[in-house]
Amino acid sequence: MDEAQVVAKVREGRTDAFGEIIEHYQAPIVRYLARLTGNDEVARDLAQDTFVQAYQSILKTRSELSFKAWLYRIATNTAHGYHRRRRLLSFIPLIGREQSVDPAANEFPERVAERMAIEEAMRDVPHERRSCMILHFVEGLKYREIAEIAGVSEEAVRKRVARGSEQFRRAYRALSGDQE
Repeated sequence: MDEAQVVAKVREGRTDAFGEIIEHYQAPIVRYLARLTGNDEVARDLAQDTFVQAYQSILKTRSELSFKAWLYRIATNTAHGYHRRRRLLSFIPLIGREQSVDPAANEFPERVAERMAIEEAMRDVPHERRSCMILHFVEGLKYREIAEIAGVSEEAVRKRVARGSEQFRRAYRALSGDQE
């Protein structure tokens, strides 16, 4: 998919071309948001919000824009907003801790326990570091691309990934009982 051509088609009024963007990026964006939120259903909702915002804003963007970075930036900001709203509403007793829809339910019990420990350890990593780690290690983006998404320097991304990784290792060791 040539992003520049698809964006140009959307700008020309061919709204159906935006479907190509959704088709190409939906799975990676949902996966990214699921890792940021720890909830697959919320991730799907936030991905939908991300694509709606992208569609509404695409005409206002620069033509030389890195579309992938821009889309991930919208997704990151959408997740930040979700976490902000969740913190504001957390004092209401009816809102409990969200449970992730776990596709690993049929896995061996030790794999499920390990996966749950990984997800819990990731939640201990601050959001800014966690998002950089996920974009780098899971989505395979380069530091330069992540810097563009996060709106920070490449060096800041390197530090966030390194410090986040160290925080994750400490949290995971504590959860798994590993005392290395």
